[in-house]
Amino acid sequence: MATVLVTGGSRGIGRACCLAFARAGWDVAFCYAQDERGADETERLLAQTGAGTVRIRCDVRSEEQVEAMVSSLPGLAALVNNAGTAHFAQIQDTTLAQWKDLFAVNCEGAFLCTRAAIPRFLRRGGGCIVNVSSVWGEAGASCEAAYSASKAALIGFTKAAAKELAPSGIRVNCVACGIVDTAMNARLSEEERYAFVREIPLGRQGTAEEVAAAVLFLANSRYITGEILRVNGGAYL
Repeated sequence: MATVLVTGGSRGIGRACCLAFARAGWDVAFCYAQDERGADETERLLAQTGAGTVRIRCDVRSEEQVEAMVSSLPGLAALVNNAGTAHFAQIQDTTLAQWKDLFAVNCEGAFLCTRAAIPRFLRRGGGCIVNVSSVWGEAGASCEAAYSASKAALIGFTKAAAKELAPSGIRVNCVACGIVDTAMNARLSEEERYAFVREIPLGRQGTAEEVAAAVLFLANSRYITGEILRVNGGAYL
């Protein structure tokens, strides 16, 4: 049975991806950094699907932890680099440590997981990687320069990795999300949320399940690589 590894699987888009793959017949491994309660819930929901489940506590910023995690998954066939963090501040109020931490999670974590997964994929004759980026990685967002830059870097990494790994049968794609109704956006006030939504042609936020459906589509699409699939309600065209 093929296994997918979903990083940041304890809530939100990551949890939705775990469940989408499980319902599609995959075994699911997911990692999380700290959210034990959220991981418990993801594990409980996965158990209801009957899928094989592996739960791993792993900080994707750690090279050693990532290598240990991936080496424990002999059936690895797909990787979803979803783990991410956000920071809302003006540039002059963003510290270098905050800037580096966003890149460490949002971009370097994807690099470390991808690098660790490649030998597994090569041994099985191929594999697929889906990176979860953001509309702000393409359009940029005021007061989210660090987040926007890290997600833009992830898009660039997707394109470069797709070109490099295609001859080995490894596909690399990316989903660029718009505003999605998850805990990461819970900081928004109703006024701020309304201001975002009124600029979206489809007139609403997306759901984690809609993003997960796009991730699963890319994982199953054998002739698509290097694609940036926008799941944003038309917010960026």
